[in-house]
Amino acid sequence: MDIYDYKNLLKRVHEDESLKRLEDTERFTVPKVDVIYEGRTTILRNFEKILSALNRDADHLLKFFLKELGTAGEKDGTRAIFQGKIPAQQIQNKLEEYVETFVLCQECGRPDTQLIKKDRLLLLRCDACGAVRSVTTRKKKGILEKSGEILEEGKIYEVTISDIGKKGDGVAHYGKYTIYIPYAVKGAKVKVRIEKISGTLAFAKLVQ
Repeated sequence: MDIYDYKNLLKRVHEDESLKRLEDTERFTVPKVDVIYEGRTTILRNFEKILSALNRDADHLLKFFLKELGTAGEKDGTRAIFQGKIPAQQIQNKLEEYVETFVLCQECGRPDTQLIKKDRLLLLRCDACGAVRSVTTRKKKGILEKSGEILEEGKIYEVTISDIGKKGDGVAHYGKYTIYIPYAVKGAKVKVRIEKISGTLAFAKLVQ
């Protein structure tokens, strides 16, 4: 059998694309916060590990937490300490908002990004696809936490394809989630089954 005939080459291309897509979806997940309480303080024990996973500056993430959680705090070695007893889920939710706004590329969904300053603008540059976007105007909280909408893996949802990503996947939004759907057409209203959720990113398939 000729390994270079058209059908075999086409099969190999599809297999390579499938593997690449699988690697993309499984490559990054938002770290889980490790929280304990001591007296009237909340301690984020894996603060340093989170910084390493996100490749972000300690001061930037800490300032974000303090502002969004409405408290005072400081970095203490590999930990972060916040005043008051703050629910772990609340800290996790804020971390996911941080990742969506300051880490993930909105074009390809990868975390291989850098924060750069240009004049008075703070920009997010993606090393994976080359996309650059401003992060000075964040999404409104009401949009991020819209009606408490939550996606669940395996369930079917109806969404509208608002854009097409660099890889050709359709992009839709549901509450705080960004959903990537292969073979979707911009502007179409479709039903999709959620295959995988990673933080505020979701990957789905069209439902016939």
